Amino acid sequence: MSVLLETVGLTRFFGAVCALEELNLCIHEGDMVGIIGSNGSGKTTFLNLVTGYLKPARGCILLAGRDITLLSPRQITRLGVARSFQIPQLYLNLTVMENLLLALAARSGRVGLWARLHRQNWMREGQEILKQFNLDRYGEQRVAELPEGARKLLDIALAVALQPRLLLMDEPTAGVSTQDKFAVMDTLVSTLRGSSITTVFVEHDMDVVRRYSRRALVFDQGRVIADGEPSAVLTDAGVKRAVLGHA
Repeated sequence: MSVLLETVGLTRFFGAVCALEELNLCIHEGDMVGIIGSNGSGKTTFLNLVTGYLKPARGCILLAGRDITLLSPRQITRLGVARSFQIPQLYLNLTVMENLLLALAARSGRVGLWARLHRQNWMREGQEILKQFNLDRYGEQRVAELPEGARKLLDIALAVALQPRLLLMDEPTAGVSTQDKFAVMDTLVSTLRGSSITTVFVEHDMDVVRRYSRRALVFDQGRVIADGEPSAVLTDAGVKRAVLGHA
């Protein structure tokens, strides 16, 4: 598989604290990568650097061989990198379909044309995306009225609507009830694998990483201390100490 995302010597400080140190990492086309680590280990800093919200002190970020290190978040999005957040970034007073239509408008560069959002081709595409994420029954419902699991799926659906090559997700099951988290992930992973989107997700739930990722990365104090098949990585004594605080 070809390399889609590569970081070379990626380093970031916050004051005197080194949040990410000399990170050399490759993500291949089609990967489904789960990232774990304790709070402050550098996971979200990594996502913020890749998406352009932060700039490194040194090092570079390559997307399909192109240096994107100094590009703005909008420029990086246009090159095919999308992101969903731990707290969904949604318009709560709009309907599910209206949120999705705004994403489709943003993809086309026509965000300001509110009166023309309800185009037939966008409506058809929006309905298809909602079906893929099992959200079609919520189409005309205000986002504020959705259960948390549906909000999470909608946030990711909006990112997928941008037709990214690379999707970054920050804790896709955060706030989702224990009984709902696997249903959310089953829907999500099935859709992403069907669309061949390379996916990297940060997650605190070890069961989710073990069950859904093909590769697990462990961050600790700004470095990757383990990288490999999830079941092997998550049973490693050093990983348990770093992430859980015990062997």
